[in-house]
Amino acid sequence: MVGGPASLFDLLHRGLETDPDAPAVMSVDTQWTWRELNDRSERVAAGLLGLGLQPGERVASLMPNRPALIVFYLACFKAGLVATPLNYRYMAPEIDHALTVSQARALVHHAEREEDLGASELAGRLAVGRITYGNGDGPGPTFEALAESEPSGLAPPAGEAPAAIFFTSGSTGPPKGVTHSHESMGWMFANAAGALEFGVDDLLLAGSSLSHIGACYVTFAALSAGASTIVARTFDGDELLPLLRDHRPTVLSMLPSALFALTRDHGARHDDFRSLRLCRAAGDKVAAELEREFTALSGFAIDEAYGTTEMGLMAVSPPSGEIKIGSVGPPIPGVRLAIRTDAGADCASGDEGRLWASSPAAMVGYWDNPQATDEAFSDGWLDTGDVMRADETGYLYFCGRKKQIIVHDGSNICPQEIEAALLEHPAVTAVGVVGIHDEVHGENVRAYVTFDPDADRPNAQDLIQFARREVGYKAPEEIVVLDEFPLTATGKVDRALLKRMADPA
Repeated sequence: MVGGPASLFDLLHRGLETDPDAPAVMSVDTQWTWRELNDRSERVAAGLLGLGLQPGERVASLMPNRPALIVFYLACFKAGLVATPLNYRYMAPEIDHALTVSQARALVHHAEREEDLGASELAGRLAVGRITYGNGDGPGPTFEALAESEPSGLAPPAGEAPAAIFFTSGSTGPPKGVTHSHESMGWMFANAAGALEFGVDDLLLAGSSLSHIGACYVTFAALSAGASTIVARTFDGDELLPLLRDHRPTVLSMLPSALFALTRDHGARHDDFRSLRLCRAAGDKVAAELEREFTALSGFAIDEAYGTTEMGLMAVSPPSGEIKIGSVGPPIPGVRLAIRTDAGADCASGDEGRLWASSPAAMVGYWDNPQATDEAFSDGWLDTGDVMRADETGYLYFCGRKKQIIVHDGSNICPQEIEAALLEHPAVTAVGVVGIHDEVHGENVRAYVTFDPDADRPNAQDLIQFARREVGYKAPEEIVVLDEFPLTATGKVDRALLKRMADPA
């Protein structure tokens, strides 16, 4: 049983006490000891405060996967600033939305995003400004220069102080800012460290983005337990296979889509996975074919897990216990889960129902959105919006989503956003967007459209390119043209019917 939350302010203490000169974080081109990581994060914390930032203010980041992103989080935790990571694939409208909601006063970004930020209405008008990483030559300070700041006295923030805001798509509308306090995030890290059985002899390779909650909580759970971590810059075989061979991690944590690609990589061999005691996959359903192919290649099963941005890890098979193929495991210690009918009654074993959750790791709310926060909770229980069933031993099985979000490669995509973009085309009169199951990517985006009979019709690829200019990676992979559009009784897009059209089974 977890004894208490991890201290975000003093998160590296286990590694510092065990062997401060042992490697803590490594990548292809970087290796820092526990002492160096702690020193660098303290210097960046001092540098951020030296720019005029005050505890409680938000600092956004638009960063690819690099060890510097771990330093960014730790520096914010130490300085009492609120880390606000943005999806690195965000385009200018999404960046502006996140900056508007969070009211961030500064943005740490990679130099290669300068052009995209030039299209942003807000990035150039932040109160404290932009901080460039990657030896940029912009007018503002660089992240590298902040790491040379003189350390100064830092005081631990209060447990209820906000620590981080992660943006996630709701079932309708634009992304909301999921806010975690120092206490709730400390519980999230402690719960994951206990459930995944991290120890000082572990070495984690998290093959997904640190800007997303999954890789974030797994990475910091490992560090809090004194386990070292490897930062992958990308999540393909060219990056991951050398890391597996050179460093021999004990834990691999990936999105199912990326793990599928790695398993099918022609260079992957049985020996590449020999050092692992655990392969965790979460963020979407693990396909049966992935289970079969990974087990045949590695010799052991994937430990499928379940979690949310609002609460972190919630279920996983105990690494030293039984893995039931197709199950996300039982609830982890410290988390209570209930499967209920729409009327609120508890479901019998084997029956499907809506999953509700309670944990000290639960978010404190959606940033500056009390109405959405109130709608998410009932009597202290979080409505996940997901459908589950449990067997007689308490192992959970994911059955689908009540929400309409499309999950593509672990990223949440709001259908209404894509529909709004396609409706900007002068020939389009109606749009409905749904997710289509895909073994590799989780779900692909399909758009159903109708055209104005008097307008010049674009071909499918031209329309996809039109959408891509508006929504980037969220653009549909395919377009299906309808003569008449299905609507509900209230005149809304009938996505349920479109879903059945896409998958009659």
